[in-house]
Amino acid sequence: MKAVALVSGGLDSRLAAKLVRGQGIDVLPLTFRLPFSHRNKKGSAGSCDKNTLIRRDLGCELSNIGLDDVFLEMVKNPPHGYGANLNPCIDCKIFMLRKAAGFMRDNAAEFIITGEVLGQRPMSQHKQALATIEKEAGLQGLVLRPLSAKLLSETIPEREGWVNRDRLMGFCGRGRRPQIELARELGVEDYPNPAGGCLLTDPDFSRKLKDLINSAEFNLENIELLKSGRYFRLKSHAKLIVGRDEQENNLLAGLAKEGDYLFYPGPDLAGPTSLGRGAFSEGLIKLACRITCYYCDLNGIPDARIFYKRIPAGDEEFQRVSPIGQQSLQEFRR
Repeated sequence: MKAVALVSGGLDSRLAAKLVRGQGIDVLPLTFRLPFSHRNKKGSAGSCDKNTLIRRDLGCELSNIGLDDVFLEMVKNPPHGYGANLNPCIDCKIFMLRKAAGFMRDNAAEFIITGEVLGQRPMSQHKQALATIEKEAGLQGLVLRPLSAKLLSETIPEREGWVNRDRLMGFCGRGRRPQIELARELGVEDYPNPAGGCLLTDPDFSRKLKDLINSAEFNLENIELLKSGRYFRLKSHAKLIVGRDEQENNLLAGLAKEGDYLFYPGPDLAGPTSLGRGAFSEGLIKLACRITCYYCDLNGIPDARIFYKRIPAGDEEFQRVSPIGQQSLQEFRR
């Protein structure tokens, strides 16, 4: 008997998979490469990465599926609408379960396991939403939620005796204590603190994402830029992302693609790297230099040289500029 376990690297999904594996089921862990996951600037939350943790918990390799342009179209126009921000939680769950159903069939598995907890998420983890999600995914009765199973209708795996319902849990709500206690019992370690893993639930990120949608720039490359730095819309056809620390400066330099601009102070001045994307006129180049200058450590001097070049092999040039005024700066901030 085999089952597909949807795992995120967080605690709940790992506990759910381990509970079922403990009943003698061959668990196949599956994750999705989501464009709206937080970028972890400090690496893994614990001492191991997700692949290592899943291998330790379940004794097998983690499979992963990338989500494509069809997923992005769903995010733009979700049939079940958004939550408080641009989070289409119900449609996202349906989309992933449909993908997981294909993986289940391809691997001759019988059902799917998720780490969902009843009442933990207001939009997608109440009984009506859970029922809607599995029905529209074509998986009625085949989605087992081991952490809340005793509070939900009996699934096919329980009814058929593939898993013992009495050995599953009845967790409910947003508290973490029951999961932490269960983790201790099952020997699950190196799990991160909860951090609202989807950026679509973040109001600041959602505001920037709306700008991409309104500017017809909603694609994976531009979405990745939103995860770092300060975001400015200079014109309908040009944007600027300004790094906030050395790590973001390096990251932005690495994300620059052909046709982009990089702006930065000289070696004698501390300040950010900024990435400009779009059609930059001379006026916009100067504006980007002034915004970059605003975030430099000028130590009282009125202006500075800001260097810039076009990727991949543009000549390095500079402009001596004064920093943009704070009020003007806010007009461009998104």
